[in-house]
Amino acid sequence: MSDPYCWGIFREEAHSPGRESDDSEILRLTAKGLEAKGFQVELMTPDELGGSVETRPRGIFLMCERSEALQALRVLEAEGVREVNSPAAVFATYRNRMIAQFAEAGVAFVPSRLVATAGERVAVPRPMWVKRADVHNTQAGDVVYAADTDAAAAALALMATRGMARAVVQPHVDGDLIKFYGIGPGSPNGEPPWFRWFYHKEQNLRQFAFDQRALGRLVRRAAAALGLEIYGGDCIVTPAGELVLIDLNAWPSFALFREEAASAIAAYLSVRFGRSGR
Repeated sequence: MSDPYCWGIFREEAHSPGRESDDSEILRLTAKGLEAKGFQVELMTPDELGGSVETRPRGIFLMCERSEALQALRVLEAEGVREVNSPAAVFATYRNRMIAQFAEAGVAFVPSRLVATAGERVAVPRPMWVKRADVHNTQAGDVVYAADTDAAAAALALMATRGMARAVVQPHVDGDLIKFYGIGPGSPNGEPPWFRWFYHKEQNLRQFAFDQRALGRLVRRAAAALGLEIYGGDCIVTPAGELVLIDLNAWPSFALFREEAASAIAAYLSVRFGRSGR
């Protein structure tokens, strides 16, 4: 093929509850942006991965999260295909791995503890969140607010019936909930990385003062610790202005900034995949 050839992999529908169209649209717009830069792009679902590859892509941009798809992509990565985000980085967003990697890198993160979903009594002296230990929210019961010990026990028992051996418990942190999106460590010409944040709309917003530059530094450090290049997540601003990172995900929907983000992602990928312009 005369033009560089790459793949885009959609997120599994089960991993996009209520966001199926948002997730697929950011991938489609990114593909259009790459095509405008001279790439040939083939979009596919995770189920279409595997088997023999007639034409190896130069690069793969992916939103999938399940282990089976990531393992298939690891094979191609080992053969020299450039992938964003890398399968290792996506695996690192699994909560049971993220906790350890943040601790190793010294990233300030909400206190988190891995617990068994069965046979372990979890005391809840203050409101907590009980979250599945691997991938992020896929359905009701994956992330549960527990006001007391009984509520935590019920959430853990439900996870156990779904075959989840472990869960993560985190204290509820009072404050304003911020959501953020980020792309890359910065451009080759020295421009800062693309970064946007906004207040989550479903909250009693108090607009506590905080250092926006510190937010950017915290988020970039966290993304670097996991190896993420395209990412999003959540942070709490406490009444004292402290920033508490509570979640980091690989390639979010960028819903509020879709057009702008797709253009920035395509520009970033064109450099990563070896063509900065046509």
